Amino acid sequence: MITTVALGDGVGAAFTGRSGGVSTAPYDSLNLGGAVGDDPAAVAANRRRAAAALGADPDRTVWMRQVHGADVAFVTAPAPAGGAAGDHGPVDAVVTTVPGLVLAVLVADCAPVLLADPAAGVAGAAHSGRPGTAAGVVPALVKAMCERGADPARIRAAIGPAACGGCYEVPAEMREEVAAVVPAAHATTSRGTPGLDIRAGIVAQLAAGGVDDVRVDPRCTIQTPGLFSYRRDGRTGRFAGFVWLDDGPGAGGDPRPEGDA
Repeated sequence: MITTVALGDGVGAAFTGRSGGVSTAPYDSLNLGGAVGDDPAAVAANRRRAAAALGADPDRTVWMRQVHGADVAFVTAPAPAGGAAGDHGPVDAVVTTVPGLVLAVLVADCAPVLLADPAAGVAGAAHSGRPGTAAGVVPALVKAMCERGADPARIRAAIGPAACGGCYEVPAEMREEVAAVVPAAHATTSRGTPGLDIRAGIVAQLAAGGVDDVRVDPRCTIQTPGLFSYRRDGRTGRFAGFVWLDDGPGAGGDPRPEGDA
C-alpha cells in the first residue's frame, strides 16, 4: 500500500498504491480521490486506511481541490468539514510549518511532488501535471517555502510515479507549447510520436530554483497496473503522495514500509 521516501530527519513522506482499499471497480481498491465518482463512504474509509498505514491521524490530513494551476496555500489545519467537500482549494500546492499536519496530493498520471527542509521545519506538496508544470507550480511552491524560512540548498524533493515520456503522447503543438517554457519536458514517445516528460521538466525547474537533492520514483503510471492511470483507464481512482513534519509518536513519524502492490 505504501512506498516510503527519505526526505531527512524529522520528515515523513510516502506514496500510496492501488491495493489495500475498499472501493469497487473501476476505482478498486485504494482510491483516495473524492471527486472521481466513487462512493464517498468508500473514499473516507480508504483515507482512514492510508492514514493508519502512515501512522497518522486522518483528521489532520490536508487535501486539496486541485485545478491544474500554480496557486500555493499556506495551511495550518485541514479545511473544515473534511472529505472532498472540505478540501482546500482551488489550489495545487500547499505548504506548512505545523508538525503532525499531513499534506496530501492526488494523482493518476500527473506528478506528485513532495518537498521538505528539515532544518527550517517547512514541508510542501504539489500537483504538477502538464498545465501545472507549464505554469510553474513547483517553482511557486519552492518560493512559498522559502518565504517561510526554507533554503533551496537544504530542500529535499521527491517526485512520485507519473506518466513517463515514453508513454505520454500529446499533439506536436502542445509539446512545443510546454517545451517553450519547460524545455526539459520535451520528449518523444516509444512510438516515435510527440511526448512530454513531466518529471524531467520538474527536475529542471527544481535545479533552476537551487534544489538539487531530488529523488525520482521511476514508475510510469500508464505501465504500472498497481497504480491508477487516467490515460490508461479513463474512469478510475487516484493515489496520493503524503509529506509531513514529525510531531512525535503517532503523528505520522513512523510509516509502515509495506511497499507498493
